[in-house]
Amino acid sequence: MQSQATSHILMIRPVQFGFNPETAATNAFQTKQLTTQEQESAQSTALREFDDMVRQLQASGVDVIVVDDTPVPHTPDSIFPNNWVSFHASGKVILYPMQAENRRLERRTELISELENRFQVEQIIDLTYFEQEGKFLEGTGSLVLDRMNRVAFACLSPRTHPDVLAEFGRQTGYRTVAFHAVDANGQAIYHTNVLMSITENLAIICLAAIADLDERLMVRQELESLGKRVVEISPEQMASFAGNMLLIRTQQGRKLLILSTLAFNSLTPKQIDLLDDYSTLFHFDLATIEANGGGSARCMMAEVHLPLK
Repeated sequence: MQSQATSHILMIRPVQFGFNPETAATNAFQTKQLTTQEQESAQSTALREFDDMVRQLQASGVDVIVVDDTPVPHTPDSIFPNNWVSFHASGKVILYPMQAENRRLERRTELISELENRFQVEQIIDLTYFEQEGKFLEGTGSLVLDRMNRVAFACLSPRTHPDVLAEFGRQTGYRTVAFHAVDANGQAIYHTNVLMSITENLAIICLAAIADLDERLMVRQELESLGKRVVEISPEQMASFAGNMLLIRTQQGRKLLILSTLAFNSLTPKQIDLLDDYSTLFHFDLATIEANGGGSARCMMAEVHLPLK
């Protein structure tokens, strides 16, 4: 059975981070439009948040592969690489269709070539042709993967199209579970990974965001059938990125559940005790990245599950 967590994490160091107007229409988690002066400040603050997170992860024994973004082309969301690529234990690398045109510029095939120095790449599956049809699937933002059981959960939205989801299933052998979810204002939640995360034993999820009661029950039953203990978070906790967690491992085998400080502070003592039973909660101050980018800790990490050479 494939491991759910890896100790190899790809992260992209930003050079022009900031509010992306091309993504704001579908991402209600982006809350801050910037002036030119604020834009310059956002980059320096986000860089500090990024570097602090990388430093602490590496000090804890995680293999963090840091790649610097390039000034040209301008890619304000490059700090979130998990949306354009995913790496699998089968040796497959998948490239995904992105809704925002300036986010498509984040795709850098030379990064895959660099990873091939250490990891085995058997096949590159390119789904980006769906962009020509206006259909999207934004990596492990759109997909929350139970890698152990090969099941992919996806809340459908303008960024997550059922046709691309079906093709992902055909290409990978994953069974797909699709549903609909909305925020407190009734807007479709843009990415599945802001409302749920899956670990070896747990499913942290805002079930209240799934308005259709039949779908809500279906998702719960699917998770429980996979042996996951369901940990419910509230819509308010979801808005604080409490659903945007990722289980990773250190190279010594210790399990870390990564989240932001905003997300951690939204959790109840009972939730913290429960999560701590299974892994070590490890949180980082990502306030600038969250407010301007509309993504959090999980979005910043592309897990490299490829086999080592």
